[in-house]
This record gives sequence, C-alpha cells and structure tokens, in this order.
Amino acid sequence: MQLSDFDYSLPGELIAQYPPPCRGESRMMVVNRSSGAIDHDCFGGIGAYLRGGDLLVVNDTRVIPARLFGRKETSGGRVEIFLVHREQGAEEIWSCLCRSSKRPRTGSILRLGDELAAEVIGEGEASLLLLRFHFRGDFQQVLEKTGRIPLPPYIRRQDTLLDRERYQTVFAHHAGAVAAPTAGLHFTPAVLDLLSAKGVGISSLTLHVGIGTFLPVRSDDPLEHEMHGEYFAIPAATLESIHRTKREGGRVFAVGTTVTRALETAVDVEGRLIGGEGVSRLFIYPGFRFRIIDALITNFHLPKSTLLMLVAAFAGRELILDAYKKACEERYRFYSYGDCMLIL
Repeated sequence: MQLSDFDYSLPGELIAQYPPPCRGESRMMVVNRSSGAIDHDCFGGIGAYLRGGDLLVVNDTRVIPARLFGRKETSGGRVEIFLVHREQGAEEIWSCLCRSSKRPRTGSILRLGDELAAEVIGEGEASLLLLRFHFRGDFQQVLEKTGRIPLPPYIRRQDTLLDRERYQTVFAHHAGAVAAPTAGLHFTPAVLDLLSAKGVGISSLTLHVGIGTFLPVRSDDPLEHEMHGEYFAIPAATLESIHRTKREGGRVFAVGTTVTRALETAVDVEGRLIGGEGVSRLFIYPGFRFRIIDALITNFHLPKSTLLMLVAAFAGRELILDAYKKACEERYRFYSYGDCMLIL
C-alpha cells in the first residue's frame, strides 16, 4: 500500500467555500458496496435508504472558536493561537499551535483581547506550546466572545457570522472540537423528525475532532503515519441502542468518519462494543475489519488523507476512487461545506 494509491485529481473550483443557502440542500451520492452501483440523489431523500429498526449514530461535539489573535505583552508583536486540546486538570491549560514572527518563550504573556490572556508555560508534544489561560468568569463564554471559528485551510476566506451557525451541527452539544464532524452538517430537525417517525432510532456519542483532521500523511508508506489522539465518549444509552439494533437485525448508520472511529475503537478483543470514554488513535485503512457500523454517511475527503483511506477501507478502494471520479464529472461540491455520500 502506497500513499499514491489514494490520490485523485480534483478541480479547485469544486471545493465548497460556503455552505448551501439552506442547511440540508446538498446532493448525495449513493454507493452500494455489494453491487458496485453508484446513484445520485439529494440529501432530503435520505429517508428512503433507512428503514424502521435501523439506528443513526451522530457525533454531538461542538466546535469551539479555537483561533485567537493578539499581541505579545513585552514586544507588542502579533501572535495567532490555535487551540488544539485541553490538558487534564482543573486549570485551563491547552496545547496550542502558535504563529508569530518569533516563537514566544516560556514565561511570556500573550494578550488576546480585553478579557483573555495566556501565559506560555512550556513546550508540549509535536512542537505545540503549552498555554495557561487567565480570564474572569466562564472560559467557554470568554472564548465565544474572543475566538474565531477555525475554518479548514482549504476554505480560502475569513470566517463570518454565518459560520457560527453553519459550521455546527444541529445536534452540537459538548464543546471541544476544533473542526466540525462535517457529515452531520447536512441534517436538519425536519430530517431527524422524519427518520424518527419512520422508526429509525437516533443516538449520539461525542468525539472531539482534533487538529489531526487537517494534518497530511507525510510518508509514502501510510502505515508509518501516527494518528493524533481524539477524546471520545459513548454513553450507556447509545451502547444499549446499538446492541438492541444488532440483536433485532437492524443496521447501524454512522454519521461520519468520527462516529466510525469512535465506535470501532471501543471494541473489546471479542469484537463487542464496550463504550465508555477514551482516546482514539485508530487508523483505519484497507484491510480493516469493521465490527460495528453497517452503513456510512460521509462527505468527500482530501486526496491522500486518512479519511479517504477509512472510506476506501469500508467500500473498497477501486469503488471509492471510481465514485470520486464520477463526483468530479457530475460537479459535486467537495469537503466540509460540500455534498455527501451514503455508502450502503
């Protein structure tokens, strides 16, 4: 297996820079793993592909305003901070990326607005800075006022008020992600109500999407790539819903690669889902044996990415690359704000 096995050509104009005018108005490619058929639909028609007794599992993580701008207290030099993940403990200590003319030294104070400052307390893993934040009141509320939405680098514009709503899913609840679980962006309350009325169960888990979703695979041998750890939690109610669905012959539909990774991580040696909390570093590539999910709803992913490898593992590399070629020919919109694919 080589990295080049997961490459494809994508015209730049197909990379969606904005969401569709209304949530849920996306196109949906339908890929059948058993027959190899590739069909075209709209996301609003997703109810036709689920039946009573199936279970939809969504990721209820909420994207935090992870981009912060400010100045060094001593020199006045500009600095940009990107929150990566919160360290364990009582204080608001975060591992962060930092962009500035000179890297801040330990002990430096960064002024990030009227209500927020950060103290550099050391070096973290992978060249990240460890910052201790100083603020009054609730950190998340201060962050909402001060921070900016962390749009992916392939969206070549500044974030706007529109992104405050549209770069969150309608079921976003637990704050902690630095990127959206983008397959969930298509769902509306009306679609969820329609599925529920049809007898489809809807359960949630949490996986806080980390900086790893933006990081490229740098080795020609994908197996040398190390996944960035991401916190996940699978509630007992979701665990029971999955077990019941399997017992009664229903199918588990994963909404996105994040749900897939959380579920396939939380499996014991006998292949049983055990749930609970943990950190997923699971790298899914062709040859992986899926134990939990039966169908996958996902967006279109970057060439040579771990997300594309996961989708290829689920549906087959040749079928997926054929589907991506057809998506380009049919002018589908790609990536976070783009169209979606349903793999059955």
